[in-house]
Amino acid sequence: MEFKDYYKTLGVERSASQDDIKRAYRKLARKYHPDVSKDPEAEGRFKEVGEAYAVLKEPDKRAAYDRMGANWKAGQDFQPPPDWDAGFAFSGGEEPGADFSDFFETLFGQRARQGGQRERRWSAQGQDRHAKVLIDLADTYRGARRSIALQVPVVDAQGRVSTQERTLEINIPKGIRAGQHLRLAGQGAPGAGDGPPGDLYLEIAFAPDPRFRVEERDVYVDLPLAPWEAALGAKVALPTPDGDVELSIPPESQAGRQLRLRGKGIPGDPPGDLYAVLTIVLPPARTDAAKAAYRSMAEALRFDPRPHFKE
Repeated sequence: MEFKDYYKTLGVERSASQDDIKRAYRKLARKYHPDVSKDPEAEGRFKEVGEAYAVLKEPDKRAAYDRMGANWKAGQDFQPPPDWDAGFAFSGGEEPGADFSDFFETLFGQRARQGGQRERRWSAQGQDRHAKVLIDLADTYRGARRSIALQVPVVDAQGRVSTQERTLEINIPKGIRAGQHLRLAGQGAPGAGDGPPGDLYLEIAFAPDPRFRVEERDVYVDLPLAPWEAALGAKVALPTPDGDVELSIPPESQAGRQLRLRGKGIPGDPPGDLYAVLTIVLPPARTDAAKAAYRSMAEALRFDPRPHFKE
């Protein structure tokens, strides 16, 4: 996917005011309108200009776009950083079905459709806002009350966009999954005139944890074992998002085996399961004693790990 430099498309500096952006868009839209221009590439340029304006005209989208910095170049291969939009409140929307690039759809497409529908139905009501928030996996096991910080765009008297931090206290219900939303009524954008404010929708995502992987309601954790634990069986402490549990390792366990702990995944009806994925870690052979132990084991076991090579 190619990076789109929307400022370059409109021919403005990154410090341009909202009025500067509007003027640049109007000038280019007139120049490349397919009904006016004879340029064979006019239709494509008209779409590019419209897409750039769709982002830069909205303070929230513009501030989020600016968050990625000015280090990317137009046409450069691009993938958005993980959770680049976490903690950022979006509002407003574009017409569903607008012919925008994959770059736009990846960053803003879902929110654009969500925001646009409410705006058309309730012209006097404030726009809904949407933000992604990161929670710890343990929060969904027990439920929690957390303070979150959102970055909300503001426009100064000169029409320049900046962000302002807004702190909210939220209740995280037990069993919530990644991708689900919390609705905070009346916490969206202010209404026009006497209209009520919109709502704030928080999309839940789990903060990265090197120990755990989540698939729907199931949780996976890699469990390293010493060779003798895998061969002879053992009882080991297994970390889970809800605290350590004692796990019995069956004798002659192989690397890759999954031990299922029923109902120990994300709570729900039914709850998910937790899977301990066994890995085997070899002790280093750095000392003469360790090397001798390995030679003795090789002599005693006479084990061939590659019998299938001989078939």
